[in-house]
Amino acid sequence: MSGDSDLERTESATPKRLEQAREEGQIARSQELSTFVILFAGVGGLWFMGASLLERVSSVMRRGLQFKSGPASDPQFMVSSLHELMGDALLGLLPLLLLLSVAAMAAPLLLNGWILTPPKFDFNRLNPANGLGRIFSLPGLAELVKAVAKALVIGGIAAWVMWRNQEALLSLLNNSIESGSAQMGNLMGSSVLTVVCGMLLIAAIDVPYQLWSHNRKLRMTREEVRKEARESEGDPHVKARIRNIQRESARRRMMTEIPKADVIVTNPTHYAVALRYHSDTMRAPKVVVKGAHLLAQRIRELGEEHHVPVLEAPPLARALYHHTELGDEIPETLYTTVAELLAYVFQLRRYREVGGAVPVAPERLPVPENLDPEAGVK
Repeated sequence: MSGDSDLERTESATPKRLEQAREEGQIARSQELSTFVILFAGVGGLWFMGASLLERVSSVMRRGLQFKSGPASDPQFMVSSLHELMGDALLGLLPLLLLLSVAAMAAPLLLNGWILTPPKFDFNRLNPANGLGRIFSLPGLAELVKAVAKALVIGGIAAWVMWRNQEALLSLLNNSIESGSAQMGNLMGSSVLTVVCGMLLIAAIDVPYQLWSHNRKLRMTREEVRKEARESEGDPHVKARIRNIQRESARRRMMTEIPKADVIVTNPTHYAVALRYHSDTMRAPKVVVKGAHLLAQRIRELGEEHHVPVLEAPPLARALYHHTELGDEIPETLYTTVAELLAYVFQLRRYREVGGAVPVAPERLPVPENLDPEAGVK
């Protein structure tokens, strides 16, 4: 696969190829999207938690800058105080750090969802020749162009923000510390927010490019697509053997229904269809067994062995065979015809049980021409 040129890879990756690449960890990644999400989370966290963070850090700094002559000469006290101050500072920054950690883990999910792959160590990446090859390749050139464009966009935005707020920056020299700090914080917040918007623009351009590049790397040749199709479908001989086994199994299951049938309608040599009807549980008679040629002959033989009435009615047999499937109710247009047939069957069953007059088998069972495939054929 690696020896195929890009010109030969003209086919889009199949779902199986995409899933295989995903399992191997080959997914589209956008570093710009991750950077934007982390920056956005950081700015949002500072915006909502800035006051509490400032108060917590200020408290830690005030306590750390206090001087006590007695304990100051005790090294153990100094170490314990340092640990306490560091712990308080960490607790103060912990909400922001957790927010940034969640953003860093959630950013890749925007493109690919959850994916867990075992770590793999590729020692070829340590080869300087391979590294130079990646640098002076088309993806390397694209990354260089992207880095230059990102620097120009971010630098341009920063320069524009400073130029737009130059008077406000100069006026900070005339303000008090309190008002100057508040004004400086507002300026920094708006400046960072503007930079984040610039990163959003870069991410919006980079994400489609990364998706296009990822799909381009996974493109396949026509031979690969055909080979995968053959592998998915399996060996035709094996599939044929499986189908034969399935048909034979279905045929055996079907033959077990013959003793339960009420009547078998035959062609007499080409088709045989067995019907069953119970007025308490069925809305209409159902086809329980059907077959043609040798299978039809076997159905007749089993019917005779189990004393199931066998009646020759070629048009009806053809209509039932061609217009029903196993388990189907008979067509509504055949209700009257089959009712006449079942009436004879029930009379024959009563004759066999209690005797009496021998029922006369119906000689002609009418079937609509649209149901008989041989209607009008001489």
